[in-house]
Amino acid sequence: MKRFVSIFAVTAACAVASAIPALSQNYPNQQIRFVTGFPPGSGADLFTRFMAERMKEVSSASIVVENRAGATGSIALENVARAKPDGYTVLVTAGSATAAANHIYKERRVNVLDAFRIAATITQFGFLIAVDPKSPHKTLQDLTAHLKQKGDKANYGVSATSGIALAEMYNAFAELRTTRITYRGSPEALNELYGGNLDFLSIDPGFALPQANQGKLRILAVSTAKRIASMPDVPTMEEGGVKGINIPVWWALILPKQTPDAVINMLNGWANAALEKPESKKFFQDAGGEVFISKPADADAMFIRDEKSWEEYLRIAKIEKQ
Repeated sequence: MKRFVSIFAVTAACAVASAIPALSQNYPNQQIRFVTGFPPGSGADLFTRFMAERMKEVSSASIVVENRAGATGSIALENVARAKPDGYTVLVTAGSATAAANHIYKERRVNVLDAFRIAATITQFGFLIAVDPKSPHKTLQDLTAHLKQKGDKANYGVSATSGIALAEMYNAFAELRTTRITYRGSPEALNELYGGNLDFLSIDPGFALPQANQGKLRILAVSTAKRIASMPDVPTMEEGGVKGINIPVWWALILPKQTPDAVINMLNGWANAALEKPESKKFFQDAGGEVFISKPADADAMFIRDEKSWEEYLRIAKIEKQ
């Protein structure tokens, strides 16, 4: 009986192993889902839909966008982690923030290093500190002085992990006591800012920059160590009087860990071809970033490094696990 079970197990394993190349050779033969963890109209949603359209053009694949908003992106993250590793479910999000997930939650449902691999990087940028354009605060120094005076009655709006890290490091390094209010997406947070319920936003440039260009938002600082080429007039946090903050953000196509190499390489080729297009470079520049092309192995290595870096970011910012 034991011999029969052993033979059966080996036969089943061989069948699965032989099925994977067959699946990848026929890829894609069904609709591909691009999953975003944020609602329609958010910066994340705009990035995801843009990449879906551009990759359709270079591949002729059928790609649809699915919004699984909530819990600062963790609902979408868990959905993709549980998906079949066949290349038909792709998380489109900040790879840097996904790397942080291992250190954010008290009850960790997903170890991101064990659950995911990166097919392609998309863009890189920094998060932003922004205020209502009607606000009297013209610089980060002005806002910092106001927040110090307001003490623990001050608050900020945020909807993404990178935004939380930026705002809480701002709190720590500027010795502020602002309270975090989390929203499902940037549009909701912006409405609360207009309503006078928030002192500032810690927000992604994909949503913020178009608003700022229309005079609907005032950007005071960026989270990176150097100014962003597409936003040359926006100072860094250090230039605004708050030293020690450098939080670069990069976006990626993220898939379940066991996705075959052939599928990963195909998605990487489509993404890179899409990003080489002039309209892609313009789109991401207009969104406050720049195109970021890489090979899967390099992206995976960066993902592993960032997982360690985010542990340090969250420690410095004294962000309690959720």
